[in-house]
Amino acid sequence: MTVKTFDPKFMKLGILTAALQELTPREIRDPDPDRAIEDWLVFAREIGADHVQLSGALHPSESDIPAEAMLDPVANTLDLRKPFDKARAARVLAAMKETRVGLSDLSYFDNMLHHDTAIRKKKFDFMMRVFDAAVLVGTDAVCGFIGRNQQLTMDQNLEFFAEVFVPLLKEAKARGLTYRVEQCPMPGWTTGDNFHNNIAYNPGPWIALHRICEKHGVGDQLRIHYDPSHSILMGQDTRSVFQYLKDQGYGFLIGGFHVKGQVIDSKGVSAWGYGGQTVERGDWHKGKPSPNPADQGNAWKKQTVLAEHELPGTARHDPLAYLQNRSVDWLDHQLAARELLDLDVANTFLIVEHEYPRARIQDKEKLRPILQGSLAFTRKIDEAAACMYALQQEVLAAQGIPVQGRGRQPYVS
Repeated sequence: MTVKTFDPKFMKLGILTAALQELTPREIRDPDPDRAIEDWLVFAREIGADHVQLSGALHPSESDIPAEAMLDPVANTLDLRKPFDKARAARVLAAMKETRVGLSDLSYFDNMLHHDTAIRKKKFDFMMRVFDAAVLVGTDAVCGFIGRNQQLTMDQNLEFFAEVFVPLLKEAKARGLTYRVEQCPMPGWTTGDNFHNNIAYNPGPWIALHRICEKHGVGDQLRIHYDPSHSILMGQDTRSVFQYLKDQGYGFLIGGFHVKGQVIDSKGVSAWGYGGQTVERGDWHKGKPSPNPADQGNAWKKQTVLAEHELPGTARHDPLAYLQNRSVDWLDHQLAARELLDLDVANTFLIVEHEYPRARIQDKEKLRPILQGSLAFTRKIDEAAACMYALQQEVLAAQGIPVQGRGRQPYVS
């Protein structure tokens, strides 16, 4: 009989810096852009985050989408209007050393398949700057979207992906980087009726895209930064998603996690279903998209009428909602990741992403205890899952002792 040591493996806990977009006021950080990163590293240590996912974005003065048209404006904590050179990198690395806060990766979430060639080039040029910055600060990954060309069908978008996105992955490969895709379908990205505006929204498309990448020699560059909130939005549960990937031989695709939930509103689903609000949203005026950016923000009713984002720990414990796939079962999420995916758990990042609208407080002192509580909850959930996995799948298994009960099963709800 083999006696296995109890040795739980914990994930690396961090937070996306978009959680507090204006931590450093614009009048300070615009002339001194790296001050925003320094301030966030200090704040991360204060709230209990061991790492940050550094949010990059086109500066508000350069973006093609006005902030008021977005449900959740992205943060340009990483300001790349000027080149991010070795001197800037040294300053950031010094701040990381002083605060003892690490870096999971850099992020830039935008539509990389935009149909307008000039707009797409602007986004690609910015992503290249993100790639170069990632190399200088010593991280091996960038997190972002793929997007969708709105003038093409989904099948045509696969061909477009091969044409325009694969070259970007080749640039990532040349720098030793992995591109981790977050799977949000981005239903409110446009005033059109498309729900799926990021083609990498589900395991089926992930596999199709990865096969294209393999043909072009960049299969190792494409990975998924899994966010369970988007699975809930489409009626899925994490365990079944992970089981499907394993069954198909793609359990290696997930390389990191966003910790963000979704709470389904049953009344909203009764009114509109999982396709969201299709008419009279307020984003159109006199038969065409409203010229008012704030009106265009109503396109997000394709999502917000049926669900609301959850900051981990802020939603009630609801076993029935878990079984109906209407809220994230965080404990089973972390267990399923260990049981079904090909992960190096101790080197996998668990990044809290804050998009709970009623707690999106742009006040450092008011937001501090909220983020502290959510990070602490996330850490303890992961620790509990790690201990359960180590005890059940390693210690008991080594001695031939069966695990009790059945637990949640894939494809059953």
